Amino acid sequence: MKRAPQSDQPGIRARYRIGRGDFALDADLDVPGQGVTAIFGPSGCGKTTLLRAIAGLENCRDGELRVGADTWQDQKYCLAPHRRPIGYVFQEASLFPHLTVRGNLDYASKRRRDKARRIAFDDVVDLLGIGDLLTRRPANLSGGERQRVAIARALLSAPHLLLMDEPLAALDRDAKAAILPFLERLHDELAIPMLYVSHDADEVARLADHLVLMAGGRITASGPTAELLTRLDLPLARGDHAEALVNATIAVHDADDQLTEARFSGGSLWVPLNALPVGQPVRLRILARDVSLTLTPQTGTSILNHFPVTITELAKQSPSQLLARLDADGTPLLARLTRRSARLLALAPGSRVHAQVKSVALLA
Repeated sequence: MKRAPQSDQPGIRARYRIGRGDFALDADLDVPGQGVTAIFGPSGCGKTTLLRAIAGLENCRDGELRVGADTWQDQKYCLAPHRRPIGYVFQEASLFPHLTVRGNLDYASKRRRDKARRIAFDDVVDLLGIGDLLTRRPANLSGGERQRVAIARALLSAPHLLLMDEPLAALDRDAKAAILPFLERLHDELAIPMLYVSHDADEVARLADHLVLMAGGRITASGPTAELLTRLDLPLARGDHAEALVNATIAVHDADDQLTEARFSGGSLWVPLNALPVGQPVRLRILARDVSLTLTPQTGTSILNHFPVTITELAKQSPSQLLARLDADGTPLLARLTRRSARLLALAPGSRVHAQVKSVALLA
């Protein structure tokens, strides 16, 4: 997948203090003004409340919000919800049932807030693959089709900011798999910043450039997704599915062995053969459990992927296991190993070793 170029555009800065019964949101948000920022955490941690506050749907008395160079809210001023140039996509599509798909989209086009900004109708239809749905009504659409139409409707309002509140939560596995490539196209081809609420780690790994972790109404960490996924002090690195993301480029296709080579800062990785063009940027996933460590380069092994790394940190994961954070020439990785292995190999922060990677997934 290609990634939209990054810019020097001012970021999104928000501060909210909201009390509701036993729950309190106490959040300070400062994220890039481009790409996809995922807001991730368990149910009830405040993700939706934070998104609603940014949309202006919560109490304006105690909050601040700046989007790019524009102040939408501060101690003296609060832009009304209907005047905020946002597109909001909820878990349920909430389309107008009496209108066709085209009618729903036309409604958004006519009510766009910023008349100077415009996304062409045909471009949005093509981007989300809904050309054959235009004459149908929402009742005759699948859940995934309704969500694609809802996203198209949000885009046609010409938003400065796109808010997505678990847009795939109500879909089954197959529908999610079908719609994720369309969300990736939004990321790749549009310059609209997106705040994407989710509690699904797979969605975050595929879509997010920046990651915000929430718990108990507070933001506990914020930073580049690849960085936070591999921080040993954060919960994402402690689970059975601990993983690292690798930004790589398609280098070679080997039709004989049905493999594709992707190169990254630390070396190269072989993945199943794909049709992506040489030079195409891609995002790869490597699970901690699929990485082993050796003191010297190995020969006579079936594992194709191996490269030098430096151990930067070791942390206890269980009475018998450790988690190692690795540096592959600027790319962070994780490896799970036993305490015995670490002792026998005399592994410690600063050790130069070689990583062997049994399995690599192409997120595309």
